[in-house]
Amino acid sequence: MNNYETVFILNPVLSENQIEEAVQKYEKFLTSKGGSIINKENWGLKKLAYPIQNKKSAFYHLFQYTALGETINELEISFLRDERVMRYLTVKLDKHSLAWAEKRVKKNELKKASNVKN
Repeated sequence: MNNYETVFILNPVLSENQIEEAVQKYEKFLTSKGGSIINKENWGLKKLAYPIQNKKSAFYHLFQYTALGETINELEISFLRDERVMRYLTVKLDKHSLAWAEKRVKKNELKKASNVKN
C-alpha cells in the first residue's frame, strides 16, 4: 500500500448536497477497494487561475489516503466519467511529502481547536 494525495475540483453550480454526495462516493470507492482515508479536507469555493468549462470558480477537495496502485487508475477513470468533476490530480507521497502532509494536518487541527475555544 502506498500513500497518495488527490485534489479534485467540483463544478461550482452544484448544491451542498450534490457536493457531499460526490465526496462520499469517492471516499466509499477508496475504502471499498481496500484503501483507507487518512485525511480529507474541504477547501471550499475558490477562484480558478483560468476558466475551465466557462467557469471561473470551483469547489476544491483533498483526500490523503493509502491504496494499491491499481486503485488509482480506477479512481481516475471514475473522475473522468463524472461530469461533476472538472479536474483532478493524484500524487504519490514520498517520505518527505508524507512528513509535510502530517504537519499540515496537525496545523489544521490546532487551527480548528483555537477556533472552537474562541
